[in-house]
Amino acid sequence: MSPGERDAMGGLDRAAAILGAFDATHRELTLAALVARCGLPRSTTHRTADRMIRLGWLDKPKDRYRIGNRLFELSGLAPIRHELREAVLPFLQDLHSATRTTVQLGVLDGAQVLVVEKITGHRPMPMLSQVGGTIPAHCSGLGRAILAYSDASAVAAVVDAGMTPRTPRTITTPMALLRELAAIPDRGWAVDREEGNIGVSCVAAPVFGPLGDVVAALSVTGPSAVVKADRVGPAVRLAAAAASRAYSPRRDGPA
Repeated sequence: MSPGERDAMGGLDRAAAILGAFDATHRELTLAALVARCGLPRSTTHRTADRMIRLGWLDKPKDRYRIGNRLFELSGLAPIRHELREAVLPFLQDLHSATRTTVQLGVLDGAQVLVVEKITGHRPMPMLSQVGGTIPAHCSGLGRAILAYSDASAVAAVVDAGMTPRTPRTITTPMALLRELAAIPDRGWAVDREEGNIGVSCVAAPVFGPLGDVVAALSVTGPSAVVKADRVGPAVRLAAAAASRAYSPRRDGPA
């Protein structure tokens, strides 16, 4: 970013740049780290961050900045958190009770899947993305479950972003991805066989909105020895179908 571009940035742009410095692996940042990641001058970063602390957008308990509680409160008002999550959560809980394995809810965001909800129980899986984190759509069960029912432009966006291998098992060619997507509607669920993390498999199914369009996917993810598609697939498909029925009336109802 050139000095001229920095000077032209407004207050909201500066705040957005600072918020963009945080991610799943950078949850707390010193001032120096924040300056390095947001690309703003040190004095501008310090001044803007102080203002964001007063607004509750940031917090700084000691010498490190982190996302403030006010943004967490506001995030709960977003439709993706309030309507979709509230409709699907009971079925995620049922699925977790039935499988005793991590369950997730995700939505497509470009070439990534945004994790909207997650239940881990007593078997933590630190290699998985946290709520608010993202995972590549091309090599995740969640992503494939959504892409199988999406239009060609959504699939093209994933292919154009580059299908970077995460493990030796990751599908990395458009033809292989299209073949995988074509098989999903017949069986009703998508499968990730150790393509994101070695030793971890995922089975996912789509959640549909009131117009029949795919809006999300839910999944069961765990050790490959436990997550067998033929065993958990039917349960995932039924949970997603029930979640779709529950979500549609909420979207049809009055504002």
